[in-house]
Amino acid sequence: MLELSNEALNVVFREARTFSAWTNQPVADEALRRIYELAKWGPTSANSGPARFVFLRSRESKERLKPALAAGNVEKTMAAPVTVIVAYDLKFYEKLPKLFPHNPGARDAFASNAQLAEITALRNSSLQGAYLMLAARALGLDCGPMSGFDNSKVDEEFFGANKSEGRGPGLFPGGHVKSNFLCNLGYGDRSKLRPRNPRLEFNEACTLL
Repeated sequence: MLELSNEALNVVFREARTFSAWTNQPVADEALRRIYELAKWGPTSANSGPARFVFLRSRESKERLKPALAAGNVEKTMAAPVTVIVAYDLKFYEKLPKLFPHNPGARDAFASNAQLAEITALRNSSLQGAYLMLAARALGLDCGPMSGFDNSKVDEEFFGANKSEGRGPGLFPGGHVKSNFLCNLGYGDRSKLRPRNPRLEFNEACTLL
């Protein structure tokens, strides 16, 4: 089996960092499409793909997000070329006839069990958000994932959580899409990185049975 080079592994894992400061280099729309075209191949339960991604690129869209941000996340988010709302669709099962065609009963199994649908959507959108980050790093971009924000404010503003429709073109209306986490994308300013924090060793985090 083909194994990635050490250089590639360094880019995606060992030398990848969480960035809070960014250069002025823009991120092209085509780069965002390429990121998704890689990330979409990551596995999810029943190939459900419940994640929905909103790429905030304009100053106007960032201003809509700003009231929901924790104070410590405002400056770095407003400075980032792109901020992704990684969200999940509670009605992801409506796509299962397309995504999981060999099991016609899969849709109804989720549609009839709201708790199962929500747990599945949250778990797998988290996976898909991680796949998105790996794809971004593999294509030369840097990431700044974060969870310091008010989910309810984001959901109301972008997904119409308390309205019959979302507030803007290309969004997901109806209140059944919920935010999971945010991730800034761009080209990080390495001159402002702090020393890297340690990680647990194998024997601290893993058990072989």
